[in-house]
Amino acid sequence: MLMDIVYVAVGLVLLVLAGDALVRGSVNLSLRLGIPPLIVGLTVVAFGTSAPELLVSVSAILDDVPGIALGNVVGSNIANVLLVLGIPAIITTIHSSTVGVSRGFITMLAATALFIGLCFLGPIIWWHAAILLVGLALMIADNIHSARQHRSTAKDAVEMEDLEGADPSAPWWKIIAFLVVGIIGLPIGAGFLVDGASDIARIYGISETVIGLTLVAVGTSLPELATSVIAAFKKQADVAMGNVIGSNVFNLLGIIGVAGFIGPIPVEQSMLSSDLWVMAATSLVLIPFILMRFNITRAVGVVFVAAYAAYTVSLIA
Repeated sequence: MLMDIVYVAVGLVLLVLAGDALVRGSVNLSLRLGIPPLIVGLTVVAFGTSAPELLVSVSAILDDVPGIALGNVVGSNIANVLLVLGIPAIITTIHSSTVGVSRGFITMLAATALFIGLCFLGPIIWWHAAILLVGLALMIADNIHSARQHRSTAKDAVEMEDLEGADPSAPWWKIIAFLVVGIIGLPIGAGFLVDGASDIARIYGISETVIGLTLVAVGTSLPELATSVIAAFKKQADVAMGNVIGSNVFNLLGIIGVAGFIGPIPVEQSMLSSDLWVMAATSLVLIPFILMRFNITRAVGVVFVAAYAAYTVSLIA
């Protein structure tokens, strides 16, 4: 029990430190390259913080428990919207009017629709996975095009944004070091936290099915949460929002795309009748905040977190 508590504590510390490093590295990288922090948030930060989901899902396929792979991705996407945006919003208002994520958000909605459609054609096998990976490749290509377009229209001197800790003259070795520490430290921290929390849950008699649907999904979303909370404290809403959108797209297209090539992933009826639609609803609930530019205030953050708590209770029930 004591070691489990130590694992949880170590995991939390690693998540905070690695999350800070990843935000610093990504923001400074965007300034050095002359592209918006949003683009980096949609790629480097999003993919790096999705590493735990990828590791868990691949391991689940190899261990012949493919249901965990699908549940982990769906549960993580729900947690990403309700917790990863809800908790930072409680700390400080996320000013959606300053964040240009409409294009990325539409991509996320399209990826969600594609994923749900393929689930109804399941079980997910190699050809489903191929379609998802092609979608991921198209998203990455679109991000690269947007970045090049921004650079071609930028002035000689890149306009500086008022970002705390931003250093446009930071040496490349320092930027790479921040990114490496963040990308490596986040999944390690999440692993410690999930292992410790899972063991504590078993001690108190919580079933492993409930642990998989809750602790695993939330635990693998902790890197996104840590990164977004740090970004909120630094007033970098574009990094927080871009991180969530990019992570959700990568979870659906990249993680299940890779896992589907390793082995078939059955889709349970309960997933088709409820969880997939909860994931869709949590994506659609962002429409007024992204397309209509309403700020995500503290009250909205409380509602998001309460909604996630209600969903978790429904799973346990």
